[in-house]
Amino acid sequence: MTGTKRAKMMGINHIALEVGDVEAALKFYSSLFDFELRGTHENEEGRRIMAFLDMGDQFLALNEGRAQSPDDNRHFGLVVDDMTPVIESAVTAGGTAVDGSDNNFRDPWGNRIEVVQYRDLQFTKSAGALSILGVDGTKTNEAQKQIADKGMDAEN
Repeated sequence: MTGTKRAKMMGINHIALEVGDVEAALKFYSSLFDFELRGTHENEEGRRIMAFLDMGDQFLALNEGRAQSPDDNRHFGLVVDDMTPVIESAVTAGGTAVDGSDNNFRDPWGNRIEVVQYRDLQFTKSAGALSILGVDGTKTNEAQKQIADKGMDAEN
């Protein structure tokens, strides 16, 4: 591909998860996470078949219609302000901890999710997104070092 211009990946706008029932999924995810509902789509009968969970400048889309078996290795990492209560809450709400993990679970439809803490990662959010989310944006020394080593400004 020498000489061919390629797009630079800049982030993820959203992740779409297939679930068996959007209303049940909203109940499940609202028992784990504090979020605003960005919007929904309804079918012809007026039943919600899609819901969009706001994450500041990104969102998690829940789409009705999961048919495949539970995910084993395929997953995504969801950044949270505090991962401490997530796995226990997920199990209580009908999810499953993955191999006794303290940061991996499957929702009731088999979607595998890894939760990681914002303060521990080089991943950054803008001051505006942090403000909307109500998160202070503090990073650990290791995360600050990763940010500095990449030449990224931790304040933006």
